[in-house]
Amino acid sequence: MLGAIAGDIIGSPYEFGGQKRKDFPLFGPGCRPTDDSIITIAVGCACVEADCRDEYDFKQTLIRSILEIGMRYPDAGYGREFYRWMEQGGGRSYGSYGNGSAMRVSPVAWVADSLDQALCLAKWSAEITHDHPDGIRGAQAVAAAIYLARTGEDKQTIRAYIQENFYDLDFTLDAIRPGYSFDLRCEGSVPQAIVCFLESRDFEDAVRNAVSLGGDSDTQGCIAGAIAEAYYGVPDAIGDQALEYLDEDLLELYGNYARELYE
Repeated sequence: MLGAIAGDIIGSPYEFGGQKRKDFPLFGPGCRPTDDSIITIAVGCACVEADCRDEYDFKQTLIRSILEIGMRYPDAGYGREFYRWMEQGGGRSYGSYGNGSAMRVSPVAWVADSLDQALCLAKWSAEITHDHPDGIRGAQAVAAAIYLARTGEDKQTIRAYIQENFYDLDFTLDAIRPGYSFDLRCEGSVPQAIVCFLESRDFEDAVRNAVSLGGDSDTQGCIAGAIAEAYYGVPDAIGDQALEYLDEDLLELYGNYARELYE
């Protein structure tokens, strides 16, 4: 989850700026945790509180966690439909195929005991709002990449699994960067974020790749950072600096999740 938070914060100043370079200040003016970090933390809290083998309990715990934490930060940059869903108390799903399902999914891949469970939890986590097949697919692709990375699979295996089951990854960042632009759809941003990780040399390079596409930079940084954390780990200097942007409440929630998961 720390990789997702760091990627979100690093990408946050460039969300609408069309950044096409990799040599930008890693933590520059305008950096902040957006809805991506806040809802990822909410998902993490739900993952350690819920019965992750019970669909009803998992979904109800997740909804409560998102509402309780998300509504504390009304100006975090939520999508209009998602914010309306929260205002209405987490009612019916609204069929979204946006990348919100993918940006928040990383914690499920850390609590899962198997790839099948990671895919199942990703589906459940998406369905409370993003029950369109593309919304579910985006969440599952990211969860699968994280699970495979954290369990020691190499990049070739991760690429092959995602290509076989979710997205065509037969492109390079250099080829798509000039014409790529802001895209909130899972199919228009998730495979690109995964390739940002696949082409990276280390954690920092993965996030720089994501921002350099000039798209939905905070969310793509969040996704690429989440996968990169599972594969490389997060350098202490980057992780510590990212956590400095969280207020006391978010920092406590993050700490509670991390203790439950890693101790």
